[in-house]
Amino acid sequence: MTDQDTHHSTAHDIVAEADTGARNPGGWEALLFLGICLAWSIFQLYIASRLPGMLAQATGISFFAHLVTQARFIHLAFALTLATLAFPLYKGAPSDRIPWYDWLLVALGLISTLYLIVFRLEIAARPGLWSTSDVVISAIGMVVLLIAVYRSLGLPLVVIASVFVLFTFFGGYSEWVRNLTNYGGSSLSKALGHYWMQTEGVFGVALGVSTTMIFLFVLFGALLDRAGGGNWFIKVAIALLGALRGGPAKAAVLSSMMTGMISGSSIANTVTTGTFTIPLMKRIGFPAEKAGAVEVASSTNGQLTPPVMGAAAFLMVEYVNIPYIDVVKHAFLPAVISYIALLYIVHLESLKMGLEGLEKKGRKIGVLLILLLFLTGFIGLGAITFLVIGLRSALQPLMGDGSIYVAVALLGVAYLVLVAIAARYPDIEIDDPEQAPVAPRLTPTLIGGAYFALPIFVLVWNLMVSTDHLDRLSPALSAFWATIAMIFIAVTHRPLKAIFRGQQVGNETAEGFGDFIQGLIAGARNMIGIGVATGAAGIIVGTISLTGAHQVIGQVIEVISGGNLMVLLFLVAVLSLILGMGLPTTANYIVVSSLMAPVIVSVGAQAGLVVPLIAVHMFVFYFGILADDTPPVGLAAYAAAAISRGDPIMTGVQGFMYDIRTALLPFLFIFNTDLLLINVTFFHAIVVFCVSLVAMLLFAAATQGYFFAKSRWWETLVLLFIAFMLFRPGFFLDQIDDPYDHLTGPAALEAASALEDGAPMRMVVTGPDYDTGKPRSTTILVRAMGGDAEAALMDKGLMLLPEGETLILEEPMFGTPFFEKLANQYDFYGDEPVVIEQFELERDRMPKEVFFLPAFLLLAGVIFLQRRRATQPAF
Repeated sequence: MTDQDTHHSTAHDIVAEADTGARNPGGWEALLFLGICLAWSIFQLYIASRLPGMLAQATGISFFAHLVTQARFIHLAFALTLATLAFPLYKGAPSDRIPWYDWLLVALGLISTLYLIVFRLEIAARPGLWSTSDVVISAIGMVVLLIAVYRSLGLPLVVIASVFVLFTFFGGYSEWVRNLTNYGGSSLSKALGHYWMQTEGVFGVALGVSTTMIFLFVLFGALLDRAGGGNWFIKVAIALLGALRGGPAKAAVLSSMMTGMISGSSIANTVTTGTFTIPLMKRIGFPAEKAGAVEVASSTNGQLTPPVMGAAAFLMVEYVNIPYIDVVKHAFLPAVISYIALLYIVHLESLKMGLEGLEKKGRKIGVLLILLLFLTGFIGLGAITFLVIGLRSALQPLMGDGSIYVAVALLGVAYLVLVAIAARYPDIEIDDPEQAPVAPRLTPTLIGGAYFALPIFVLVWNLMVSTDHLDRLSPALSAFWATIAMIFIAVTHRPLKAIFRGQQVGNETAEGFGDFIQGLIAGARNMIGIGVATGAAGIIVGTISLTGAHQVIGQVIEVISGGNLMVLLFLVAVLSLILGMGLPTTANYIVVSSLMAPVIVSVGAQAGLVVPLIAVHMFVFYFGILADDTPPVGLAAYAAAAISRGDPIMTGVQGFMYDIRTALLPFLFIFNTDLLLINVTFFHAIVVFCVSLVAMLLFAAATQGYFFAKSRWWETLVLLFIAFMLFRPGFFLDQIDDPYDHLTGPAALEAASALEDGAPMRMVVTGPDYDTGKPRSTTILVRAMGGDAEAALMDKGLMLLPEGETLILEEPMFGTPFFEKLANQYDFYGDEPVVIEQFELERDRMPKEVFFLPAFLLLAGVIFLQRRRATQPAF
């Protein structure tokens, strides 16, 4: 075995320890483990299909349907069992066999989860009045869950969850906590029942999303990778970009983006693509740490890229309460800008080091041709989509739901045609990184695996396409049908190519079926960490619902920030980074969104910051994900360093330096929600994209100290200033012209009533604090409606009682949008009334885009000066 093989093995060991399990027992234990993995994947496919209802109806046995309603408990039972069997409990524990104490833990895990199914009727009959057996089972379940989290994910999530459990039991002893949260403590019975016997804790929304959606997407990615789709992504990226300056690094960015879109782990993404791209980057001259850092930065950013976003997109649907298509729309622009900027950073690094690309047989592809190919690809996909939509819309009145069979037939024909064409070319093999690196030709590489794109097309179609005759499917159903399509391709593509080549199909059929089985096993193994993590994250969510613990964190941050908005956001960013260390993407998002998002919403409103909730969740999610390459934990950096033979800490530091552009984006879209495509027209979206992209590229050039030539210190400052002007032109406009008219009393109501429907009405609410009685202020936003400001407020549960020039605010009605936000903050029944101190109505001002002109003039000056010093072409 070569040194390179040894380090590849080390990298895969890191993935095994972090994601899939480092234990590999033999004999009957191995068969049992693989059988459980298969059973879990088959169970998840079963409950996602229509089979439960069909079987229950055909047989009259309700058991088949009950499996769906009890799926969360079974899902966690599988996760706990596999976590116990796959991960040794401690470093010196046996890795080639399963010791007796793990069998005991498996039994306890099964007892504690299946108890909820067997005795579900009795438990439902005594809500909140938990029996002794309920409490004992809950305690056992909690302990087994935390042990499973420790062995599969390490200490970080265990520590966080344990702190919240301790807060539940002992937080009520603190007078400060009692005053802040009105929480007086909890008994053992109440707390454990809340965590385990109800759907408020472990078996809450997070585990539900893991059960119904996340597993299917992870399984889809595992099947795609096992069938050869992951390697096809890498080879296409190398063929497309490999011959450019610093080509392997650019290919690493592109391939990591493509695999990261459907991957649930930045660590696995790093190894999947990095095993091939990191050695290539080193061969053309990248230092080990920079080669690893490029892969880490691009792999972590894959978790921020729609449509899957490491499965966090589907959690956002539940937590932010917006349609899935809106989550994709809001996340799209920042992700694309971030990746293009990373490509540019790689290009600048290559320029600074004077690097070239890989050798390429045949004609080299220029930058303009690559852009043209991308544009052609998007136009082609759009044309195909509209063609299919038109066909189904035409057939719908004639065939009704039967038109789906025509679409499936067309998909089958397209698959057969693509496989027939692919059969004319050699199979896409995994190259040996030790061989002389050569960029493959694009046409045979692209066509040779184009059929792998069909299941992704099915997934995106079902998630996003909607017309008058067709409805989008739910994410769970979309993933199910895409997975079925992927299973069909995994099983059939090898024998079909053999038939088209006139070869024997026996071995190819066996290999295709083997890929299917191995994909099912890999999907289950990849879900172990996610399954137990979403359960453990439910402990945090359950603690918050029981105690209001997030208010404590908010109070601490409010005191430290002193009401300064930028300090507040910086503190939240740092805490999100810390909380995200060592957590898989899904648990990462649950933790940071549960703890940090409410802080920005509540404390930010006191400082006058009112932004859409999706912007807040995207802010904390971005910083949580950046923990994957941030020392000292940065597991993705350790995986990359194992391949590159570089220093893991320096790899993480360099990766974070590359990711500064990503860390900048959340601050920008908090203050400029245009970046999230919120309330923008199509033309405005194009302008926002172009200007934001230029700004991000200038920011990247400034951080690299190189533009057309090596930058002087003052040129770097000017580039940063230009980037700021392009990103936040409204900042300069606000300095010379107040963005709001500040109105009080009845005059404010009259002015607000003149607003157009949907226009924002910002209001500053002032009154005595519910706990301290001291005056406090917060800003809320309501949209104008029907030319009557009071009616618009009533629609949101807000009732005004004008007294002279004072607008007294009554307590919001229960169940309305502002009840929880205001009723828990203000004393509406004290001596001092709660009032709307002022309305802040947007003024009609000159467009903020006016400030683009001086920015571009400054940019022209910098380009003129640097072009005179340039010693090599910019591209």
